[in-house]
Formats: sequence, structure tokens, C-alpha cells
Amino acid sequence: NLSGMGCGASLISVDLAKNLLQRRRSGGKALVVSTEIITPNLYHGNERGFLLQNTLFRCGGAAMVLSNNWSDGRRAWYKLLHTVRVQGTTEDAYNCVYETEDKDGERGVRLSKEIVKVAGKCMEKNMTMIGPYVLPLSEQFKVVISLIGRFATKSLKKMLGGGAANEKMAEKIPNIRPYVPDFKRGIDHFCIHAGGRAVIDGIEKNMKLELFHTEPSRMALLNYGNTSSSSIWYELEYIQEHQKTNPLKKGHRIMQVAFGSGFKCTSGVWLKL
Repeated sequence: NLSGMGCGASLISVDLAKNLLQRRRSGGKALVVSTEIITPNLYHGNERGFLLQNTLFRCGGAAMVLSNNWSDGRRAWYKLLHTVRVQGTTEDAYNCVYETEDKDGERGVRLSKEIVKVAGKCMEKNMTMIGPYVLPLSEQFKVVISLIGRFATKSLKKMLGGGAANEKMAEKIPNIRPYVPDFKRGIDHFCIHAGGRAVIDGIEKNMKLELFHTEPSRMALLNYGNTSSSSIWYELEYIQEHQKTNPLKKGHRIMQVAFGSGFKCTSGVWLKL
């Protein structure tokens, strides 16, 4: 029972189930049930930061069965390849989604304006960790070259030190922007946590995704709202049953990205069998 994990609970539970199954001497099955129940935390006050939860979150649920029995391989839909979890440690990360009371004593979940910024930093760390597992060598090489170039320019500017002449020389040295790897070269479909339109728009822009990549997230948000940890499974169901622009095929890889309070970012990559 992994309660209190927020919107990122589902993939954390899948990762736990994977580890438990891998440590069994014989094969086994694990049932993961992911739910969002908003009634216990329905906010009755008037503060805007708390009222957002009433407009965004909706009740939802999903269940999935994991198995490491060889006999289940014939009927399995997907194979779990990788899971990565990143936990934020700053005060902003801790307070951006926080259950507490307002000044009138009404209990609810407060959402901070910093949540998009915090989510971006957390996702950047997560993508850095999972990148070597899913990106082709050509993309990894570009990332390494970018890091070397940025380190070299930073060291060169530091070596020039003070002085008017040196400062003018340092200004002429161009700043190398960090290279954003093209995850589309290693991933065919994306299930991005439907936390809100701003979250989806930001990820689409930063990862340079196409409209059909974020279509499952937008349709899940439109049809069901933010169903918290179960939203990524609504999106996977949309890809499997309804998406026509980029239809799911055998051998495709699907990346799920979930965010949760704390602040945490969890990602998982599946292979369509």
C-alpha cells in the first residue's frame, strides 16, 4: 500500500512490483491498483491556491497485472523495460503541492505557482538518468559534446580572470546552449501525466514533441480531468484503442512520465509485444 505518493504513485508501485517479482525464486504475478479519490480532500474554503484542486482533480482508477511467468509471455501486451524515479529536495519542491489548512482552518491541498518550474527541473534530472537507456548512441554523443563544450568555455572564462582586456575577450567567447536530446528517436509514444494544459504544453515545447505525441495526454485531460496517478493508464488505453495519427505497432516503445508531490518525477518505458 503506497499511499501519500501523489500523482506519481502508479509508476512507483509498478517499480516496486517489478523488484518484488525479480526477487522471487519462482515466477509470480503482481496486481497494481492505482486510484484517485478526491472526496476526502475536497476543499470548502475560499483561498485560490487551495481551490485549484477542486477544479483540476477528478476521481479515477486503473489496474494492471505484472507477471514474470514465462507462460504469460504469449498473452502479455507490454514488456517493462526501464523505470527511473527522481525526488526533489528543495523547499520549493516540498511545498509546491502540500496538504495543510488555510487561515480559516479548512483543510485542503495547496498548489504553488512554482509547480511548473519545479516539475521542469525534476523532469530534466529524470530524463538525464533514463536517456542512456533509451537514446541512440548518436544522440548520446551530441549530449557529451555539448557538456564538454560548455565545461571548456566556462573554464576558459574562469582562466581569463579579471582585467578590462580579459573581460572583453571573455565576452567574445560564445555561450554554448545545452543540447536537448531528441527522445523521439528512441521513443514512439508518450504518456505524459495530465496534470494540466500548462504542464503538457511545457513538456511538448521543451522536448520538441509533435502534436500527436501529446494527443493522448490532452484527450485524457479533456475527457476525464486530472485523474492523478491513473491518468497515464487512461492515456495508454487511448494510444492502444483510439489513436489514428500514430497507431501503435508491435515493437514500439512507450514512455510514461508521472509527477507527484514531494516533488517527484517517475518515468517508465514499455515495449509493445
